Amino acid sequence: MLKKCLRSRWPVVLAILMLGLLLVACAPPTPAPAAPAAKPVIKLVENPWSGSAVNVAVAKILIQEQLGHPVEVVTLDENAQWAALAAGDLHASLEVWPSGHAENVAEYIDGQKVVENGGLLGPVGEIGWFMPKYMVDQHSELATWEGFKNPELAKLFATAETGDKGQFLAGDPSWVQYEEQIIPNLGLPMQVVVAGSEEAILAALSAAYSRQAPILFYFWTPHSVHAQFDLTQVELPAYSEACYAKSDSGGVDCAYPSDDLFKIFWAGLQDYAPDVYTFLKNFNYTTMDQIQMIAAVELESKTAEEAARAWIEANEATWKGWMP
Repeated sequence: MLKKCLRSRWPVVLAILMLGLLLVACAPPTPAPAAPAAKPVIKLVENPWSGSAVNVAVAKILIQEQLGHPVEVVTLDENAQWAALAAGDLHASLEVWPSGHAENVAEYIDGQKVVENGGLLGPVGEIGWFMPKYMVDQHSELATWEGFKNPELAKLFATAETGDKGQFLAGDPSWVQYEEQIIPNLGLPMQVVVAGSEEAILAALSAAYSRQAPILFYFWTPHSVHAQFDLTQVELPAYSEACYAKSDSGGVDCAYPSDDLFKIFWAGLQDYAPDVYTFLKNFNYTTMDQIQMIAAVELESKTAEEAARAWIEANEATWKGWMP
């Protein structure tokens, strides 16, 4: 009787099983977990000097490897970067020397509010006139600008290009430089000659130093050159705000101010990438930190990335404090 009962129910059981299989086969597939959204690209400005290059290298490595954003580095001069940041085409520049950018700060940060002051970078910079110390040892009057008023002493720096006038060697044309104002305003028999780049100035200095020859040039601290050569900074008339207020009319006749280097961001960065914004706001190290990396690049022939990685490996406690 039991067997007969089972036989009579078997077609019903089979039908139920077939229906279940059909329902499973027709059911929509279970959706795969959604892939995490790609993080936006961060575009950093690199200016044409070694300090900027190592700053950007440190930031790029940590943004990519710790925060997961792709980073694009755009090489641009320090004046052109302001409009690009204002438009959101670029996102951050990590080393601004304020003495040359009062107008840009007034226009883009204070006025239009399309660029944000990202806070201090840490290193303090000073632009000035430099020459080998052996020139002051030979002619002590050259320690100050007044020594260069003497045509005979100025003529020590003359070249075939400058004739009877002494040569003042300037740098990259995109840099903020006021020698075309300072020299005539102080009545110095000198002529500005543009070297064209930081590397060109350093090559000229090395060549002059090897011959113990005269050379006067535009340069700055912090920089590894001061560890390589014994240099003296020429004393110019003291900086004042009133002096630089005359820059538009060509009236600058004093020293450059000391510069507390700072960072600037596109005003939309905080909304675009809040983690990167927090990281870059916190990005801050010492003058010596930067000098060590610059020296690795310029004296040890390392790339900016190699110098940055060495610093990162040795200073984990510092950069971890920058993380959001």
